[in-house]
Amino acid sequence: MVMIIQNFSDLATSEKKRHCLEILDAGLAAADPADILPKFVKKSHIKAGSVVLDVSKYSRIYTVAFGKAGDSMTKIVNSTIPLDGGIIVIPKGSKSLITGKKFQIFNSGHPKPDKTSVKAARAVVKFLKTKRCDDLVIFLVSGGASALLALPDDITLDDKVYMTDILLRSGATIQEINCVRKHLSKIKGGRLVSDMKCTALALVMSDVEGDDLSSIASGTTFRDETKFEDAVNIIRQYKLERKTPATVWNILGDGLSGVKQETPKTALIPHHIIANNSQCLEAMAKKATSLGYNTDTMQIFGNIKEAVKKILTKEPTDEMDCLIFGGEPTVEVIGNGSGGRNHEIVLRLLKNTQKSKKMVIASVGTDGIDGSTIFAGAITDNAKTDMQEIKDFLRNSDSGRFFQKRSSNILTGFTHSNLMDVGVILR
Repeated sequence: MVMIIQNFSDLATSEKKRHCLEILDAGLAAADPADILPKFVKKSHIKAGSVVLDVSKYSRIYTVAFGKAGDSMTKIVNSTIPLDGGIIVIPKGSKSLITGKKFQIFNSGHPKPDKTSVKAARAVVKFLKTKRCDDLVIFLVSGGASALLALPDDITLDDKVYMTDILLRSGATIQEINCVRKHLSKIKGGRLVSDMKCTALALVMSDVEGDDLSSIASGTTFRDETKFEDAVNIIRQYKLERKTPATVWNILGDGLSGVKQETPKTALIPHHIIANNSQCLEAMAKKATSLGYNTDTMQIFGNIKEAVKKILTKEPTDEMDCLIFGGEPTVEVIGNGSGGRNHEIVLRLLKNTQKSKKMVIASVGTDGIDGSTIFAGAITDNAKTDMQEIKDFLRNSDSGRFFQKRSSNILTGFTHSNLMDVGVILR
């Protein structure tokens, strides 16, 4: 069997580490759109929840795919239905799995939008305006799209990037970050589809807590339950008032006074969640059980320090116990190091299990890229480690380099998927 974890053999230095990596790999495999989309896209029809569309009724069928799984999702749909064209928007550095002149492909900035993000957004808007009543557009939506498609509303891209950066560093949740971004955008929060003439539906891979469609990709094709007032309150909550540019305050002020129109509050096209983090955890639990482990699963969100405390309440006590966790905790970036959520959660768990019995700890992002690194996450045992060293690396937000020094980083490359993070602890 081909492993998604590329450096599996280098990391599997003990039976427990091998088992841990096999369980992680099962979770990564479960996030592959190739195993997900065929349940919803057939040669004769497309099913999105209670909505079933007969493909023979449409003159032309197109896809607009944006997010970390944009190319892989398009590839599966295109192999099932003869598409007439489309647009794919994926992260910079990720080589598209699909080629061909009928698809316009953009590689945009992530987690911060760039000029290509704006170019891609304008291309999508123009593309949708040309679609006729007898056309069908299938939106293929996955995590990461908030940055990949950007069309700032009366502010510069630099201001939008700056706001994204300070929100990411503040420890704000993805829902809070997206609330602000939606109210500074011409397309987010359902605005993208507000003037479409053709039939459309959206198939969505969820990368947010509770599968909140208004938060995934900032609800670009859905709707928005938040208001300009909420965006202002989030900026104040994280004490970012003085850091926020005057141009941003002007937009938000126009929204509060009614000069700017609120984001749409009603969804105009059908949406269906086709995959989420729970499916990864289920696949991991099945693999762990096949290896003889007693499994327990949990999801973690919110501040990473609190998430670690929650994980440790279920710390495995028996040699054949396996704790599987998933989700997406938030990290406040306080230094200039490298690493992401998964590196940091493994390092914090290492720090807090120094007095525990021997165990193996690992966590990866299902997108294959953790923070500012080329790695998906890390694996370690809780061997005695200098506590001051751990604190120093955490203080500099440098957990990726901590594990790089120990050759403990997990490498997958871009997985062309995104169903949040998954982790394992074995005694």
